[in-house]
Formats: sequence, C-alpha cells, structure tokens
Amino acid sequence: MSAYKDKDARINGIKDQIRVVPNFPKPGIMFQDITTLLLKPKEFKDTIDMFVERYKGKNISVVAGIEARGFIFGPPIALAIGAKFVPLRKPKKLPGKVISEEYILEYGTDCLEMHVGAVEPEERALVVDDLIATGGTLCAAINLLERVGAEVVECACVIELPDLKGRERLNGKPLYVLVESH
Repeated sequence: MSAYKDKDARINGIKDQIRVVPNFPKPGIMFQDITTLLLKPKEFKDTIDMFVERYKGKNISVVAGIEARGFIFGPPIALAIGAKFVPLRKPKKLPGKVISEEYILEYGTDCLEMHVGAVEPEERALVVDDLIATGGTLCAAINLLERVGAEVVECACVIELPDLKGRERLNGKPLYVLVESH
C-alpha cells in the first residue's frame, strides 16, 4: 500500500522536497536525497505525521530503524505511538551482545545487527527506513526481528523505487510508502 495512491494532499509537498542527485554515489545511480526534506519543517513534520496516523492504535511496541536514515524517521514515530525505538546497525557499531543478519547487495554483502534482548518474543514491530530499492536491507531487518520471535507488522519507507521490485522480495510483508520515484 502506498500513500501516493491514496492522494493525500501532503504527498506532493513531501515529494517536492526530495532532491534527486544523478550519478551519486556512482555512475548510473539516481540518488534520492532526503536531506533536503529535513530542511523543510512543514514537510518533514507531514512525513512523520502520516506515519504516526497510520500506526497509532495498532498496538506496535517496537519501531526498528535501519541505519542510518531509519534513525531519522524512526524515533519520532516511536515516541508518538508509544513504542520503543530499536536501532538496527552496521557491524561493530553496537556495544554488548548482538545478533547479526547478513544480506546480499548488488555489489557484495552487508550485515545488520541488533542488541540481544532489545526485542522480546511476540512483540509487534514496525521496520522503518527512508527508501526501498531492491529490498535486501528490509528483508534482513525482517529476518532479524523474526529470529527473536517478534511479529513484523509492516515496513514503512518514505520512498519506493518500484522499478527495482524490492516489494516483491518482502515475502508478503506489507510495505507502506509515501512517495514513488523512478
């Protein structure tokens, strides 16, 4: 499901604040830069508000944010819906005992880690990131949370690149996005 298909009036304002940077970080990539959205308090607040409106009252106890841009959107959503925020980080960034989930990228592998005990069995979790492209990072986050017995309710991203078919890799997990980009 996507907000842009629901025609919420705030979507165009949000979309207009996302800068597309050609050939970054390498040739052929059209980088979706959300830092320009963060410079506009109204549109940034609209982004957070749209997620909060969707998830308030859904009995979500965990908002898991993917490093690094999931750390921007996840905490305000978590606070507004009364959930805890759990950071999902790159290797060797979290002190203490962690569990890891490796995943494949177009150009190699990467890994996400989460503190042991941060999420309890049967907790209801929301996974938050800025963008879904191929879906590899979201799949790793889902796997990490499900390995500890959490129920992943949905994934939420500001932007989707539908041409890369990441949604299809989520094994039927619901995905909610605000803006579609090509």
